Amino acid sequence: MNGAGVLTGGLVGALLTIALIAILYLAQQLAGLPFVPFDVFDWLARRLPGSVVTIGIDAMVAVIRALRLGDISTAAKTAEQILAICGLLLTGIIAGAVLFGALNRSGGTAGLIPGVVLGGLLGAALVAISLSSHQPATAGPLARAGWILLVFLVWGAALGWTYDRLRRAGAAPGVAGAPGAAVERIDRRRFLIRLGGATAVITIVGAGLGALIGSRRGRMRGVPWSARNRLPNADSPVEPVQGTRPELTPVEDHYRIDIDTRAPVVDEDEWRLRIGGLVERPVELTIGELRSNYEPLHQFITLSCISNPIAGDLIGTTRWTGVSLQRILDTVRPAGNATHLRMRSVDGFHEVVALDAIRADERIMLTYAWDGLPLPAEHGFPLRIYIPDLYGMKQPKWIEAIDAIDHDEAGYWVRRGWDPVARMRATAVIDTVGVDMMVIQADQAMRIPIGGIAHAGARGISRVEVRVDDGPWRQARLREPISPTTWVIWRFDWPFQPGEHTFTVRCFEGDGTPQIEARSPIRPSGATGLHSRDVML
Repeated sequence: MNGAGVLTGGLVGALLTIALIAILYLAQQLAGLPFVPFDVFDWLARRLPGSVVTIGIDAMVAVIRALRLGDISTAAKTAEQILAICGLLLTGIIAGAVLFGALNRSGGTAGLIPGVVLGGLLGAALVAISLSSHQPATAGPLARAGWILLVFLVWGAALGWTYDRLRRAGAAPGVAGAPGAAVERIDRRRFLIRLGGATAVITIVGAGLGALIGSRRGRMRGVPWSARNRLPNADSPVEPVQGTRPELTPVEDHYRIDIDTRAPVVDEDEWRLRIGGLVERPVELTIGELRSNYEPLHQFITLSCISNPIAGDLIGTTRWTGVSLQRILDTVRPAGNATHLRMRSVDGFHEVVALDAIRADERIMLTYAWDGLPLPAEHGFPLRIYIPDLYGMKQPKWIEAIDAIDHDEAGYWVRRGWDPVARMRATAVIDTVGVDMMVIQADQAMRIPIGGIAHAGARGISRVEVRVDDGPWRQARLREPISPTTWVIWRFDWPFQPGEHTFTVRCFEGDGTPQIEARSPIRPSGATGLHSRDVML
């Protein structure tokens, strides 16, 4: 045994893999080459049983809320990315430990060739995974495959070379406790320190440059519609309580939940919407043709994720612009036996919508802009669908193909155990209790403003009520909504009473149907239950 064994191999594997990850990240930002950790993570997520994936989602949301790690969608996406990177790092540690352990046991075997073989085998497996994934590598398949093989061959060679370097250091004459053995330990230590320093420099430079390039590329260009126009309900006499979430969600703050660790990158010049299947006139449409050849439809819309917990932030409101699918049907003319449209996204996501629903509701539309600007990449550029009253899990982003079919079929999340209808649940939320904003009313009583939102998909809100402790339900005032498909801002000015109090809110749909008060979990149909807040006044 020369001392360059399993533990040393694991350490070397970690150092080299950290540098490798930084190089992969920089190459992805510079040249659109694949970032392997995310490819592997997304490949696994698409192949794991639905129950495993949904348990993971539930656990992630619970941890984020318990630790108050910020808005759920951003924290969840960051957690996915960290898990993906840690997965490749762990693979590198195990590979290094196994290689060093095997070579050490073989007694004197050179490590360079075994290291190259190990890197080649791992690289070949990752090439297969990457090429089968739907991740946003803009380079061609040959370039992607060649790049992955190259970097992992180099990684494997570096691993084997490091073993040889440490073995030579261990071959110096001397016995345990003698000066020669001490020199051997010092030489190895110095080499590992230098290796660590070199990999640290590569990691910092690669990650830093990659982040800088990515931040510049991701900046939104143009002036949003909301910066140039007043909202339709701007003159409503009911003012939101300070601390209530913005009535129109800034696009950069709108939640994002999808099946990808990072947003697919779509080349606008190359992209085509292919519509075929059971239609008389199959077509391929550019995004320019969708924008210019069809009358635009503008709608203010509140969209929620089915994974949104009670009072969660996986919900947002913005202005959507697109083309009514009724106009698209006029173009392609579905055959008489066609009953549904199957939509497929760039990332492999798929869902169906009934033709009868489209014919009955012109609001169902293909969307290409939010708040007057092209969809950001993370929100579905160049095209996504809007279907009123349904959770986001039924509304694909990054759509590239639509086929008319003669049957219904389960979409991506439905196959994984979620509700086949996914109709938005009515819910009311307390955003703020304005303890620092006591106001004097005409009756000279001090009142505490309480405010929040209520939402019931496209069904509207007719009434919101607030209860303090075990007292009676009292009606809140409603601000006129921006549109029939957005949330409603409500406020309740409560006569101040000192002490600890529990505030609870409930809402009623447009037709008077009360929200479901019994608590139910997120999965499979969306959370239900009343929202309460405890406040000391």
